[in-house]
Amino acid sequence: MSAPDDASDHTAPPDGVAFGEPGIDPTFAAGDKDAVTTALGSSRVWATIGGGVLNEVFWPTTGRPQLRDLGFLVSGDGFWTEVKRVADYTVRTVDDAVPLVTVVHRHERYKLTLEFVCDPCRDAVLVRHSLRNPHPELGPLQLHVLVAPHLGGSGHDNSAFAVDGMLQAVHGEEALAVVAANGFTRTSAGYVGASDGWQDCERHGAPTWEFARAEHGNVALTGTLAAPAGELAIGFATTIGGAVTLAKGSLVEGFEAVAASFTEGWRQWAQSASLPAGTDLIDAVARTSAMVLKVHEDLTFPGAIVASLATPWGFAHDDPGGYHLVWPRDCAETGLALAALGLFDDARRVIRFLAATQSTDGHWPQNFTPEGAVYWRGLQLDETALPVVLALKLHELGQLQLIDEPLLVAMIRRACTYLAANAPFTMEDRWEESAGASPFTLAVTVAALAGASTLGCLIGDDAEYAASLADWWHARLESLVYVSRTPLDTRLGTAGHYVRIAPAGGDDPQRRIVVANRGGEEVDVGEMVGLEFLALVRHGLRAADDPRIVDTVTVVDHVLRRELADGPYYYRYQEDGYGEHDDGAPFDGTGSGRLWPLLAGERGHYAVDAGDDAGPYLDAMVASRSLGGLIPEQVWDAEPIGPRRLATGRPTGSACPLVWAHSEFIKLHAAHRTGAHADRLDAVAQRYRTPPALTVAHLRNEIEIDLPACTLRVDAPAPFVLHAGAADWQQVSDVPSTPVGLGMHGAVVPAALVAAGATVRWTRRDLATGEWDDSDHVVHVS
Repeated sequence: MSAPDDASDHTAPPDGVAFGEPGIDPTFAAGDKDAVTTALGSSRVWATIGGGVLNEVFWPTTGRPQLRDLGFLVSGDGFWTEVKRVADYTVRTVDDAVPLVTVVHRHERYKLTLEFVCDPCRDAVLVRHSLRNPHPELGPLQLHVLVAPHLGGSGHDNSAFAVDGMLQAVHGEEALAVVAANGFTRTSAGYVGASDGWQDCERHGAPTWEFARAEHGNVALTGTLAAPAGELAIGFATTIGGAVTLAKGSLVEGFEAVAASFTEGWRQWAQSASLPAGTDLIDAVARTSAMVLKVHEDLTFPGAIVASLATPWGFAHDDPGGYHLVWPRDCAETGLALAALGLFDDARRVIRFLAATQSTDGHWPQNFTPEGAVYWRGLQLDETALPVVLALKLHELGQLQLIDEPLLVAMIRRACTYLAANAPFTMEDRWEESAGASPFTLAVTVAALAGASTLGCLIGDDAEYAASLADWWHARLESLVYVSRTPLDTRLGTAGHYVRIAPAGGDDPQRRIVVANRGGEEVDVGEMVGLEFLALVRHGLRAADDPRIVDTVTVVDHVLRRELADGPYYYRYQEDGYGEHDDGAPFDGTGSGRLWPLLAGERGHYAVDAGDDAGPYLDAMVASRSLGGLIPEQVWDAEPIGPRRLATGRPTGSACPLVWAHSEFIKLHAAHRTGAHADRLDAVAQRYRTPPALTVAHLRNEIEIDLPACTLRVDAPAPFVLHAGAADWQQVSDVPSTPVGLGMHGAVVPAALVAAGATVRWTRRDLATGEWDDSDHVVHVS
């Protein structure tokens, strides 16, 4: 980006104010991080490394980014460069489970070593730098720091000050300060895109401007370091003075002492955990994955684990949410992974945090900040079921005595009540795009209801109703999410397959479903598949050798599987639009979905159940990692695009790490070694090993349905009168509903109407409003 025309001879005006207010539109940093780190102490700082420099830093919670990046410029005679744009560097940590990060940048003119550590005792990050000049005959080199504050979670309305030999910024009651141990020889504040240090170098070949302040805009700070080797610290506080004190305090203690304390804290944690102790790469990645989970837990709000300390394609926008939010699904999946590692205290913090953030009606919001402020308001039933599964799994493992946890029991009952009233159709599936019946959502819903009733968390009518409802949905799985003899089956020689999601309205495979991130395109339900059905096996609801499961594996392996050099990966579904465009441009509401290492993990879990080798799927997940060992959300599936820094099989710009992917790796690692699934409830698997006979059909809104002779009960969340009769509305009876459990009301169709070969018609009238159901419902009894 070239400097503005009026910048040719800018020097600091008398009042020291930079030009170019308010700067260009702000963006965050790229979503693909090299490494993530935090200290295990009282510090409330979480740092990311991306592009080989200090990237987004979060304070005082994991949901509050305060810095876009703190990078470095190198200049010399007739030469300057920004090190992150050169992008020739290596990343290493002191240990698989200790996120003490060292980055080495290489260039024909220099070698720059950067070491990063979060202070365990202070809200500060220390950076040790060492610039080596291999060609002194070409002249001396200078190292400059370039700081882009994003205080308050945004690049808007920040104010920057270069005063007293320090770099400072503030936004409301959030402030930062950068202090160098050896000092700065020149400092400047500016507006991004106009008077920042990068623009200065572009114009003059080195920093020359010395503006004292740039207020109320998208700002940046530049400081020329007095020595090529030394230490600097960035502190965060509610005031600039406080941030300065914290930064100086870290410098006084010094990098070596802080790093020693940091390392000791992490090694003590690792020794207390049951981390894999093997020397092979798979075990090492499992240890790193455990560390990644730990890094993402909030300190102010224990148990809050955000999806990622990253903003997908953050370099293209200023989204204040990104992935640094808590998704109950991801959080519960992480709790199950922590339990698989034997980190039961950590897992208990997760479930207690989830209990504290549950809505009064029993559901969890789509996502929210670590302090519980709702961000997106979609309703996803799997996010209500999975916290129940986590609590029940800890109970089964003897790590949570629910009899002594009345508030957790109340959480489970509220969640089951919500599921009973709102399932089986979810407003959004796990990909947050489509409404309908999802095999994944159904699997975890049945597991939650059956588990809660079987394990004694529900009693009386609640337990009986939950078990009966779970059995009903278990029996109906195929009628909800399975199709047969579709064109896709004809092409692949399969009898049928489970679909990705099916909207309400019968079993016609030619029903259409909207693909939200493809501009509202519609596809036939029977033509769209995903790996959601594998949850039916994973949670013990269907056998791995069930012909319907085997056929669907054949289908997804044919249409979603992609073999790269490092192993098999999977797309979420056909025509997915969540990913970069084909030219590598970032996702902007549309794009092309790329390959997900997470899904290789899900396919690996099925391999375990099927008696196959899960090793290739573990290997694929390992190969997808970033330079610092992080597993991404997506990997690039096309030819490399150098200018976009997209390489085949490597992380895309979406989000890296994805905590859910690391959780999946941990659970697959455990299943591969033991054959047991970390998220399967033994009580549920036992219940459905020999499925119970269907005795009660729980009718809701089915327009027309075929059923064997059994008790027909119509359910609703509020009292009603059932109006039922024979096919021609003869033998009509009106039956008032009664409470049946979990806040539901039910009325049984008179037995005289339910005979083999009979047709039953029914509708209902709401007692509170007096309104009749809009539809006549038909049951054909076989």
